[in-house]
Amino acid sequence: MKIKSLVHLSLLAATLLMAGFVHAEDKIKIPTQALDAKLRAKLPVDILSTGEMTAVNNGSFPPYEIVTDSQSLSGASADFIQALSEMLGIKIKHASVNGLSPLLLGIKAGRYQFAMGPKGDFVDREASADFIDYVQEYVVFAVPKGNPLGINGLEDTCGKKVAVMAGGSAEKVIRQQATACTAAGKPAVEVQAYQDQPTSILAVNSKRADTFFSSHAPLVYFVQQANGALELAGVGKKNGFDDLYQGAVVGKGSPLGPVILEAMQKLMDNGTYAAIMKKWGLSANMLKAPAMNLAGKQAK
Repeated sequence: MKIKSLVHLSLLAATLLMAGFVHAEDKIKIPTQALDAKLRAKLPVDILSTGEMTAVNNGSFPPYEIVTDSQSLSGASADFIQALSEMLGIKIKHASVNGLSPLLLGIKAGRYQFAMGPKGDFVDREASADFIDYVQEYVVFAVPKGNPLGINGLEDTCGKKVAVMAGGSAEKVIRQQATACTAAGKPAVEVQAYQDQPTSILAVNSKRADTFFSSHAPLVYFVQQANGALELAGVGKKNGFDDLYQGAVVGKGSPLGPVILEAMQKLMDNGTYAAIMKKWGLSANMLKAPAMNLAGKQAK
C-alpha cells in the first residue's frame, strides 16, 4: 500500500474514532489556568522572547493524542497543552512527524521544544532526552472478539502476525520475542510496524494482522470503538516489560524540563490533572506525582 494511502487511512481512522468517542465523563469541565508569572519567568530565554513554542507528535495515540489534520490535535495531551499554555502565558503550536524516531531526533536537534506525549521512558532514551513522567502504562494485545488464535501473552505470539508502532518499545520487545521463537524451533513472529496507532488497529480489523501489541490506554480506546469486534488480551501480565512510565519529552538537560515538571505538579495539586485523566478514561494510569526520568531511577 502506498504511503499516501496509509496516511489517508490513518487520518480517516482518527476522525472516525474521535467522532465515536463518547464517555459519561465528557461533561467534565477542565479548569482554566491562571497565569503563573513566577513559573513563566523560568522559561528559556528564546521561548520568552518569541512568546511561543512547538509541541510535536508522531501521529494519533488515542486517547492522548488524536490528530485529524496537520493543525488539529485533541485528546488528553491536547488538554494538558492548553493548560500549560494558559499557566505559562505562551502560545503552543502543534507539529506532526512520521514516526517516533523523527520526533526524538527533532527535539534533540532543537526543531521542536517538546512533546507532550506521553512517550515511553526508557534508560537508553534518557541518554539524549529528558522525560517528565506523568502516567504509568501497561502493554497488552488487541485481538478479534473471542481471541480465536489464543493470544494471551507474549509467549503466544510465535507464528502470529503482530502489528506494532514503528520505533516504539513494543516493536523492540516483539522483535526480541521473534528471535526467541526461532531459537526455540518455533515459527517466527511476523512483525508489522506501522507509523501510528489508527493504521495499526486497521491492520487487525482488516485481518492483515492477528493482533496489535501496544499500550493499554489506547487499546482500551480502540476496543471501545470497535462495536464488539475487538477485545483485550494479555491483561495483567508483564509481556516483556518492567514498570513502564511515560511522559513529556524535552532535549537532554533543557531548562524547559523543570518548568514542565513544576507545571504538571501544579496541575495535579489544583485538580486539573485528575479532571483531564478522568475525562479521557485514564484514571487507572494516573501517578501520584510527576517525576523526571523514572526509568533511570528505577534501574539504579
